[in-house]
Amino acid sequence: MREPWWKTAVIYQVYPRSFQDSDGDGVGDLEGIRQRIPYLADMLGVDAIWISPFYPSPQADFGYDVADYTDVDPTYGTLDGFQRLLDGCHAAGLRVIIDWVPNHSSDQHPWFVESRSSRHSTKRDWYVWSDPTSDGGPPNNWLSVFGGSAWEFDESSGQYYLHSFLREQPDINWRNPEVKAAMLDTLRFWLDRGVDGFRIDVPLFMMKDPLMRSNPLRTGPGIYHKDLGAFDSQEHVYDMGHRDIHGLFEEIGAVVAEYPGDRFTIAEIHEFDWKRWAHYYGEGRGLSMPFNFALLKAGDAAQGVAEVVKAVEAVTPAGGWPNYVWGNHDEARVATRLGDDGARRAAVLLLTLRGTPTMYYGDEVGMLEAEVPPDRQQDPWGKRVPGLSRDGCRTPMQWDDSTGFSAAATTWLPQGPDRGRRNVEAQLDEPGSMLELYRRLLTVRRESPALQLGELDMLSTPTDVFAFRRRHEDREVRVVVNYSSAPHALDVSGVALVSTVREPGTRIEKVLGGEAVVVG
Repeated sequence: MREPWWKTAVIYQVYPRSFQDSDGDGVGDLEGIRQRIPYLADMLGVDAIWISPFYPSPQADFGYDVADYTDVDPTYGTLDGFQRLLDGCHAAGLRVIIDWVPNHSSDQHPWFVESRSSRHSTKRDWYVWSDPTSDGGPPNNWLSVFGGSAWEFDESSGQYYLHSFLREQPDINWRNPEVKAAMLDTLRFWLDRGVDGFRIDVPLFMMKDPLMRSNPLRTGPGIYHKDLGAFDSQEHVYDMGHRDIHGLFEEIGAVVAEYPGDRFTIAEIHEFDWKRWAHYYGEGRGLSMPFNFALLKAGDAAQGVAEVVKAVEAVTPAGGWPNYVWGNHDEARVATRLGDDGARRAAVLLLTLRGTPTMYYGDEVGMLEAEVPPDRQQDPWGKRVPGLSRDGCRTPMQWDDSTGFSAAATTWLPQGPDRGRRNVEAQLDEPGSMLELYRRLLTVRRESPALQLGELDMLSTPTDVFAFRRRHEDREVRVVVNYSSAPHALDVSGVALVSTVREPGTRIEKVLGGEAVVVG
């Protein structure tokens, strides 16, 4: 049977504000992405791009506060410009995945403007409104991920509205059938244009407890995401992840299944209980897969990585397909978290483990987390909760050591101080560079059915070595990653893909009819 394209694809996340500025205003745009298609498809060799939000938005959360789900913000271009980008990607063999932000809209979306206008508005129930308690306080103890109460009092109507994130991002009421129909139609709008899939933003928040009961207090350490302060003081059993979410995922999956071409859905689900995480595969009736963020917490140690892979292999249901990420627009850069050696190991694992990998723009040249001065910071989360700014991982793509991203004198975020050597131009023909490593790994993966579709068996190794075998039909690849500075003698006879960060240089060559890579 033919496998869906997303099982063998490598996905590359593009943060549009920071990828390529085509008009000199200091902010990236859709035309800039289109101009970089040759790099993505040919020089690098990925299979799909995921574009973070580009919808009309007041930019309170840089596009995750959507004011119109079926248009393009002028900052990024036009609908016609998006279509040119989509058609250009398809002509080059690239699939296009876009962000869908269904839990909340902007407070400037016409739906919310109407909802807020009166208690008697026909769209009042399109959002979550509630009366104060007897003492005038919010309806329950639910908290915003971005700090403070999740309830905002509206003076004009005397009620509170719910916002799980910023107060400028009111939560949509998915229990209203009219809302559900309208939101599902926004999926059809983009599917009709030809998009290949959706990354679904914070979907667990879409279904809350209909009785709106207060969350119990947490008694153990916080494990949700980062150190979120007050947010991690609660067990989030009522404000997110209600069991009705599974039925809603099936409805979303049914809409996507109306269209040909194996359209793809992947959900941003921060769930660290493995059995609950695996449940979001939905037995093949809902989402294509839930995002797996466990490697973000695994560190640069063989044992930690092995525990993650073992767990993923154990819980991924029959018919499900794993996935891995090392970085995204919410996390510190992988080269900063793990160091250069660790980032090289991460690259090898990302592109050889069983599952669909997602790369984050700039990781292929080892971009570092930038220190953004307070007067240049943009992230509303960081402004509200000092120390949690995500600006440092969102700085402009480093195409060269100067103005490759934009001709503007000042860009929306400052360019990273490491761009002198951590850039595409400098590394493109540099033996042993991070970019060369990624390009060659992508080539090996593309040419290897075992790495694309093979089963995974973990191999017995010393404690500071992680190794596994990928097998597909009569093809086999072994992957060995050394986490120590000491050499280890291992049997890698046969087809082998070998990684060690202590060998000089980087090379890929044929060994006994198979592939081998030595990572320097």
